[in-house]
Amino acid sequence: MSLRSISLVLVAAFLLASSLVAQERCGAGTDLMVQALERVQPTSTPSQLRDAVELLKHATSECISLGDAWYYRGLLERKLGNTRLADYSLDKARQNNSEAQQQEFNPFTLSTTRGIKPAGPVHEKWALVIGIGKFQDKNIPQLHYTAADATGFAQALLSANVGRFKPANVSVLTDLQATTRNIREKLNWLARSAQPDDLVVIFIAAHGSSRDLDTSGVNYIITADTEISPKTGADRDRTSDTDKYVDHDALFATALPMVDIANTVASRVRAQRVAVFLDTCFSGAAAGSGGTKNVSAAMNFKPVSTPTLDRMREGAGRVILAASEANQESLESSALGHGYFTYYVLQGLQQSKGMDPMGKLYLYVRDQVSARAQQKQVPVMSQSDQGDLIVLGVPLASSAPPGGS
Repeated sequence: MSLRSISLVLVAAFLLASSLVAQERCGAGTDLMVQALERVQPTSTPSQLRDAVELLKHATSECISLGDAWYYRGLLERKLGNTRLADYSLDKARQNNSEAQQQEFNPFTLSTTRGIKPAGPVHEKWALVIGIGKFQDKNIPQLHYTAADATGFAQALLSANVGRFKPANVSVLTDLQATTRNIREKLNWLARSAQPDDLVVIFIAAHGSSRDLDTSGVNYIITADTEISPKTGADRDRTSDTDKYVDHDALFATALPMVDIANTVASRVRAQRVAVFLDTCFSGAAAGSGGTKNVSAAMNFKPVSTPTLDRMREGAGRVILAASEANQESLESSALGHGYFTYYVLQGLQQSKGMDPMGKLYLYVRDQVSARAQQKQVPVMSQSDQGDLIVLGVPLASSAPPGGS
């Protein structure tokens, strides 16, 4: 091999190694940004904001091209009265093409105000339905019935006898369609489309994963293109036991932070009626043996956390039904062909023809699931003002009888 060829090979190897290091650092930076956003709410104290700023400083230090981290850092600096630092950070965000900046997302604002009763009949209804059981990364344990859960839920919404949604207003992403980018685009579609007097429904059936083995809440949705494949060779030998099965930097860089969904519901969706169904942890994840169990343990599959529910219900007219309590698994059933939670949600909607308010639907689902699972799985509900009164099958204003709601 000529000296020139050897030089080209060395340069290519150096560039590849540099790219991998940069990817890992940006994965760590993304996770730091998520940790910061979990601390930011309209009611955050100056001390909490300063803690978040420090996390964002670390994030931009790890990954200087992380535009969204620069953007949120700018918003927080401005909130703290640091105008010069805010302008500097926002300029860096523009240079690095921050999506959050382009969409003018602001975690300090709520899209609805507590205490305001939804006005009049529902004008339009919108839904995003997601079910992810197959993944591009073959190391991620598959789920058996999440796609069926999503398909069945969408069919119920579209039924003229149950949900009464327009087909054009129901977007469904299943399995390999449900990439992080596609889900973000559809969340933005909901935020752009829904008006204050509309109804919005979000349904998600997927793996949920904690940041690490020490946290108790869901921080990420494992999407179709999430990457977890661990390092190999010499690099693998230097990693911890859990990192031998899951590359956490890759996971954090490619999965969908749950805080993104929570903030979209709280701060961007203007509809005064929003119902969210979350089924994000499955015992099927631990099925099998050997490597599958090890990957499941390393990914630390978890149900949705209480802080996430609290953030999502900020404002008025929000209700969230989650499949299980924080320390429980959400079960799938081959006999039912669904997860327990979704199966009984569908049963409740069909029996009431979609006309039970969410509070009543929840009681039915809770009782049925907890009995079937022998108290090993108990669904939970979190709501803001008027959330339990939302009715999924309510006719639209154009078809509702006079005095309808």
